[in-house]
Amino acid sequence: MKNNHHHWAIPLTGALLFGTAVSAEQDKITYLNSTNRVTLSLRFGLNVRAKFSGVGGSFMPAPGYYNVPGYGGYVLTDSTGNYLGLTTYWGYENTANQWSGTTVPGADTITFKSTTVSGAPGLGQSDDSKPYPGFELTYDREFLKKENWHDMRFGLEAALNYMKISLNNSSSAGATVSTMTDVYQLPGTTPPSAPFQGTFDGSPGGYSLLGVPPSSSTVITPGATFLTQDHFDADLWGGRLGPYVELPLSEKWNLRLSGGLAVGLLNGNASWTQTLTLPGGGSPITISGGGDAFQMLWGYYASLDATWQINKRWAVDGAVQFQDLGKFSKSFQGRQVELDLSRSLFMEIGISYSF
Repeated sequence: MKNNHHHWAIPLTGALLFGTAVSAEQDKITYLNSTNRVTLSLRFGLNVRAKFSGVGGSFMPAPGYYNVPGYGGYVLTDSTGNYLGLTTYWGYENTANQWSGTTVPGADTITFKSTTVSGAPGLGQSDDSKPYPGFELTYDREFLKKENWHDMRFGLEAALNYMKISLNNSSSAGATVSTMTDVYQLPGTTPPSAPFQGTFDGSPGGYSLLGVPPSSSTVITPGATFLTQDHFDADLWGGRLGPYVELPLSEKWNLRLSGGLAVGLLNGNASWTQTLTLPGGGSPITISGGGDAFQMLWGYYASLDATWQINKRWAVDGAVQFQDLGKFSKSFQGRQVELDLSRSLFMEIGISYSF
């Protein structure tokens, strides 16, 4: 009897090959017909620049205020307009240092001192080297496919992202110090015990008045040391919305170009300390400040993605993005923080799911 098993082998082999090809083609068709894609990515921000300014400015008190520890206080205009050169709107902080202690009417004095700094360079920080990590969730919706244009696809892309920003600066420099001393005469005898805080309307009544204007003198002291320490933390929540065009390069690879509107919500907190050390010793003068800020930022973005299909549903996605959200600038009690987000670059790597 003639053996026909070879005749069966050829059709079976062909069927298997055909089945494999059909299966691969079906996978390809299934992927190409997927109109929705969700991508979760790690995101690293680069070229984020920041600087602190206003160094020394907080040692320049507002008119009527004095900032040297132990000699500080204020002398302002009361509700009478300082009638007859007297005011009830004044305060001081140290009886032993500031009161002359003579208890002689017209001879007693209160001394105030304020310090300003000049010659200190614009100490600050520009930080554009370290990456700032974050994440992004992206949704792509396909609306149009042009088969006669190499299966090019068009759609809309929307994304939400987050990035943590943390900046620190510590720097020092030499400075020249101007110390102004104002001496006010007391029309009465004994001032109220320090710390004393007078009021605009003269209450509490019966407290001593200061005669104005004062006797003033200024001493210039070079060779001081100025130290500034700054810290700024911010949470940047962002979003993107814009059209995309996608070009399949092969069954596994495709490129996607998108661009459009970018927004950001920045919630920041700043704190700073400035310390002035005079030559010849003595207690350093230290002041500090800070505050919170919340601001919305607007701009645009452009993104280039490369996607490699693991199978008909899952893929690995890598992207490079340029984003311009402008500049954030805020004064925190005399210290200025400026964050430049106008030339930010983002590197992304993530996993996507098509459906």
